[in-house]
Amino acid sequence: MTLEQVRVDSSAPLLSDGTSLSELIDQDFREVSLRVLNDEELYQLELRNIFTRAWTVVAHEDEIPSPGDYVLRWVGEDEVIVSRSDEGEVTVALNVCAHRAAKVCRFEVGQARQFQCPYHGWTFKPDGTFLGAPIGRESMHGLLRPKSELGLRKGRTEVYLGMVFVTFDETAPTLREYLGPMTYYWDMMFGRTESGMTVVGHPQRFTIKSNWKSAAEQFAGDIFHTLSLHRSMQELQLLSSDGPQQEPAMAGVSASYQGHFVRCFDLSEGHYVNALKGKDLANLAPMERLRLMPPPGMEPGMVDQLESRFDAGQLRILAEYTPQVGQLFPNVAGLAMPFQFPDGSVSAFFTWRTWVPKGPDTFELFHWTVVERSASQEFRDTVNLMTSATFGASGFVESDDTDTWPMQTHAARGALGREQKLRYQAVLGETKPDDWPGPGQVYAGFPKDDSQWNFWLRYVDFMSGRPW
Repeated sequence: MTLEQVRVDSSAPLLSDGTSLSELIDQDFREVSLRVLNDEELYQLELRNIFTRAWTVVAHEDEIPSPGDYVLRWVGEDEVIVSRSDEGEVTVALNVCAHRAAKVCRFEVGQARQFQCPYHGWTFKPDGTFLGAPIGRESMHGLLRPKSELGLRKGRTEVYLGMVFVTFDETAPTLREYLGPMTYYWDMMFGRTESGMTVVGHPQRFTIKSNWKSAAEQFAGDIFHTLSLHRSMQELQLLSSDGPQQEPAMAGVSASYQGHFVRCFDLSEGHYVNALKGKDLANLAPMERLRLMPPPGMEPGMVDQLESRFDAGQLRILAEYTPQVGQLFPNVAGLAMPFQFPDGSVSAFFTWRTWVPKGPDTFELFHWTVVERSASQEFRDTVNLMTSATFGASGFVESDDTDTWPMQTHAARGALGREQKLRYQAVLGETKPDDWPGPGQVYAGFPKDDSQWNFWLRYVDFMSGRPW
């Protein structure tokens, strides 16, 4: 059974007023009730059914480089301690004392060999292991449970492309199984060199008065909003230039898998890439093209590493259809896009981001700027500057989105507004070219609503308690 064939069944939750999930997400007409963007009861179900189960990003491993380093982050509305053990292992533990539920760590970032709860003094290792309680001879920790059962709740942790993922579902598949064929594309975005990516400090964090799903479903495949919402980028000639193809973002290939998404932008004609103009592209091998125009964020001296890291199909995609925008269900996104300064010199913006829910009408946006670890300092600075100028708290592209998403959530507050629909009826259907080497559900050409609708189908899966 494919994801498109999934239908809401009797396991789907009912809200207290008798409304079923199938009424809110109409799979026959591909319509989603605006109520899903501002409903407290539905939000509480999301925290339980999605955020305690799905794999999500909490940090980059370089934020905690040494044993004892830690940062506080969030999984849904649960605060967690992300730390590095003496053995170098990255661990994630719930920041809730197993005794009387106080926080055991109250600083955003630091280094500690243990955490002591300020309420009754119970002490834990950063990975959550219970060490003991005061006045041990009096058995303050009790005698009904062994010490091994009195630790902080631990998540399952895996590191992928430098990012720390966690799930608190013991039945969840491995991260690689969860991401499935999408790693084929995400490796090309963030795993291109032997040294890998690093972060420029800790993430920027800022609060948006919007439901988290407004950001998530947009990054799950809404490409054609760039025609209007981000029109300034084309007007300033930061994305496109002369040539028959005036809207470069509209040409390309999308790949989707169980709510995950990536968009590969068409570079095959080279109309808006200055370094490729006037070249005999048809007779250039992928590596020759990549040396002329390295993937975004790579210096020319790094390009030869690509040959040993990717197969022939991936090299062709990198040269002709570079993956640039992606979303991993439910709330993790990535951008690895080329950009040019007004003088025509090439740069890029590179970011991982998460949409962390803080209520049905608010989320906190975490924005990591990433760069190739082996890049020169001058090139790192250029990428950091461009990333900050476009995305993050002061980014002019970010301000377009963060102005729009709250409009949707605010509309959902009204008695009439919440009855309106989000419509996903511009459907292309799978159009995988015969020579396309990449996996997943593939949609070539002008982007439509397919991958965004796949996001909502995956949402139904989780909310109905059957994500695996």
